[in-house]
Amino acid sequence: MMSLNRSCFLGNPAIAGSSSPFSHSQKRRSASLKVVALVPKARTGDRNGSVVMESTLQEVKDESSVVELKSTVHGGVQDVYGEDTATEDQFVTPWSVSVASGYTLIRDPHHNKGLAFTEKERDAHYLRGLLPPVVISQELQVKKMINCIRQYLVPLQKYIAMMDLQGRNEKLFYKLLIDHVEELLPVVYTPTVGEACQKYGSIFTHPHGLFISLKDKGKILEVLRNWPEKNIQVIVVTDGERILGLGDLGCHGMGIPVGKLALYTALGGVRPSACLPVTIDVGTNNQKLLDDEFYIGLRQKRATGQEYAELLQEFMTAVKQNYGEKILVQFEDFANHNAFDLLSKYGTTHLVFNDDIQGTASVVLAGLVAALKLVGGSLADHRFLFLGAGEAGTGIAELIALEVSKQTNIPVEETRKNIWLVDSKGLIVSSRKESLQHFKKPWAHEHEPVKELVDAVNEEHSPKKWLSLWPPSMRDLLSLLFPTQHHNLNVLRKKHTHGLRVVLFIVVEAHSRLLNMRGRFTLLARQTMHTSSLDLVWV
Repeated sequence: MMSLNRSCFLGNPAIAGSSSPFSHSQKRRSASLKVVALVPKARTGDRNGSVVMESTLQEVKDESSVVELKSTVHGGVQDVYGEDTATEDQFVTPWSVSVASGYTLIRDPHHNKGLAFTEKERDAHYLRGLLPPVVISQELQVKKMINCIRQYLVPLQKYIAMMDLQGRNEKLFYKLLIDHVEELLPVVYTPTVGEACQKYGSIFTHPHGLFISLKDKGKILEVLRNWPEKNIQVIVVTDGERILGLGDLGCHGMGIPVGKLALYTALGGVRPSACLPVTIDVGTNNQKLLDDEFYIGLRQKRATGQEYAELLQEFMTAVKQNYGEKILVQFEDFANHNAFDLLSKYGTTHLVFNDDIQGTASVVLAGLVAALKLVGGSLADHRFLFLGAGEAGTGIAELIALEVSKQTNIPVEETRKNIWLVDSKGLIVSSRKESLQHFKKPWAHEHEPVKELVDAVNEEHSPKKWLSLWPPSMRDLLSLLFPTQHHNLNVLRKKHTHGLRVVLFIVVEAHSRLLNMRGRFTLLARQTMHTSSLDLVWV
């Protein structure tokens, strides 16, 4: 809540002037603005009462009207107070803003500073007696918090402590995260967030995002308007069906949007107030969660088909209506069958992004471009073989094809022919097209059926062709690294003896314990192949 100093605009000639944000040149009518603020009643003894302050901004010939925060086609809400026009060549009403005072202030995570409130701030905001007398800097608060968090031995305990801090002192949370990003990034996001999502019902204390369920169908716009922040720029939304590599976690997937948007702020500099985490709860097929007394979502099987599509359609329409055209919607951890459909359906009407399909692909493509310095040539000179044909695998393949098409001016349909994918049933070929999921069909090339990865590798006869592998799980990676059980690395060794520089891309979920074994696996692979020129790229 905010209290607005009435004297800052009453009697100010700039308000009615032609250069005001409310002037005729911008076709805005002057308005009666009603502001509700929580301020102390210093002379009545009730320091936390509510008082309504009404200020009238009125031109001589206009009748007053109430200003409504309406969304515009340009994105966000209407710039009623002139905040977004401050850099333009016009005067902006000099509003004096202070946050809610007293006990309410120190319970507001957006404005609470804890013991960092100065002596003057404590007097101005009626904080005397509500805080210990000492005043300490934010830097000292960071030092204290990181020492406290380091006392926890279990990562989940560190996660709970960080979420508790975010819920009571947002400024300190982000200062701590930014100053110790390498140490705390695995705490607020992967791998720890995976365990947090699995146990979300047990550790849930207060919401950090917006929950939209099937019960809200027909009134999603109203639900969005319940969120206190209005100038939202980015939404990260999940339906919880494929959380990391952990499967269907339903409503407990909220940990992912919350963690992802913490990174938007800490690493990308996006204002926390501009970020909105959303979980769309359509049920879960995880029976363990349905039987869990602490589960916080709908206790029903997951909705599919038309019911699911209509809810998502209403959500996407309401988002644009409430926040404008420029709002970014990031789809996060949707199952394959929905992820590709949503990206295709709304890619032309909304500003949308899928991290699993497009984000991972951009990182791998960057790695491939860098690896060309080792192997030589251009992307168009090489052929690629992927082990795995899910969201990440097909997303990477498509981005490679698009980049090659851009570099060579060859149609993307042609550049795809140099990219091959192996799924659980073998090499994806045209004879399997009828049974393939729609996102795999562009990769079904003319070739005889091949069941095993090793056989697919052997089909690449020329030693000048470059091989790229994508093992999606520990089992697959082990099969590559232990030739006593499988012959995959032996195949690579044979190709190396023909003069091939092997670059092995390993794409794993960040929660996987494989990440803690990178050095061991790299050494083992090089020893097995009797070469030091094997390059492993972990993504």
